[in-house]
Amino acid sequence: MVQSKLHRVLAVLVFVSSALFATEVLGQTNDEAALRDVLLRSASSFAKNDLAEARKVWATDESLTIFESGHANYGWADYRDNHLVPEMGEMKNTKYGFSDIRIHLAGKTAWATFKYSIEADVKENGKPRHVDGAGLGTAILEKRTDGWRIVHWHSSAPRRAPAAAPVKKP
Repeated sequence: MVQSKLHRVLAVLVFVSSALFATEVLGQTNDEAALRDVLLRSASSFAKNDLAEARKVWATDESLTIFESGHANYGWADYRDNHLVPEMGEMKNTKYGFSDIRIHLAGKTAWATFKYSIEADVKENGKPRHVDGAGLGTAILEKRTDGWRIVHWHSSAPRRAPAAAPVKKP
């Protein structure tokens, strides 16, 4: 009889611990999917010049920091007005995407590293020009009452080699 009760108690403990473990793993999986979605929506919002969508994935307060190619923006208003909107206005037919996304969770904070690629048509000195590039990025995200938001962004691209000088004829 004692052994029978012990088996029941052990069975209940195994069941409860399995349920708790499954909930934790499922919760992480849901958060990882939500984080990946936020990152992909940020890329899509930029490619589509969709500021309304960008507002749904970026922190739209003073906590936001952006470090991109040696320039810094502090706060949503600075980023929006002096970086995001001007870039969206300059670029047409934009393709912007991420690959090799690696997400790390720590409670209500997460960070992701990724590779990015970008293509767009821009006007330079009044003439159309196609540009493309690629680089690396890191995003820090915070889980807020309205979901995951990007609170910090750092991206960089390798310097392009200068164009080869024309060969001089002797």
